Amino acid sequence: MRSTLIGVGVIALALAVGFFFQMSWAVAWWPWPSSRLSHIFIASVLAAAAVPVIWIGWSREWAAMAAGALELSVTYLAMAVFSFHTYLQDDSRRPILLYAIACSVLGAVCVALFAWSRRIPFKDQRRLPAGVRVSFLVFILILVMAGGALVMREPGIFPWRLGPEQSMLFGWVFLGAAVYFGFSLVRPLWANGRGQLMGFLAYDLVLIGPFLRHFGTVDPALWINLVVYTTVLAYSALVASYYLFIHPATRVTLRVSPPR
Repeated sequence: MRSTLIGVGVIALALAVGFFFQMSWAVAWWPWPSSRLSHIFIASVLAAAAVPVIWIGWSREWAAMAAGALELSVTYLAMAVFSFHTYLQDDSRRPILLYAIACSVLGAVCVALFAWSRRIPFKDQRRLPAGVRVSFLVFILILVMAGGALVMREPGIFPWRLGPEQSMLFGWVFLGAAVYFGFSLVRPLWANGRGQLMGFLAYDLVLIGPFLRHFGTVDPALWINLVVYTTVLAYSALVASYYLFIHPATRVTLRVSPPR
């Protein structure tokens, strides 16, 4: 299990690098119309998923898999339904069918992982700090509002133009992330929230540079979107950095838990 999780995380990080630099072997996995910033966004999502997976494998905190598995179950299965629906409307788009099948398989695997891992007790029983709980609540509200608007295909949510298909898919990424943070409020243990902060920090680090550069080219009508999105990135990065590297009670170490 440990080797598998670390291996999966490393593969996801490699895909993140490929999407960030728009390498053909990576972007070929995404069969939807896209753009440079959308590829970078996908890279940030992959990095956000990879880092907690690697950490869980390294620390052997198997119970922490439940939150991520639930998030990915929601995201993958929703993407699968939308992709099958899109293919049925135009059966010439065969890559969409393959994408739908892949999402279905990944979603089923994540459902099975959630059913297995949610019964495992946490080794680390420290409570989730109050500041993290408040921040997670803020993140959930933002993700639900933005994700719901994207799923409804409302224009002008991202700081760049999205097509209707991208809007739907990215919306489910946000709604799945809201479930991820919500699970930590239901089971408010530090071992449960640590992965979310690690993933959010990776997400922030991938996006912050391109977003700052985007200020020079952003559509004036979307300038306020970029300001709000960048502010959220900065806030979440500060919260994650403080509790992961500074706060004495939650500072991350490389200590490995003994196998069970």
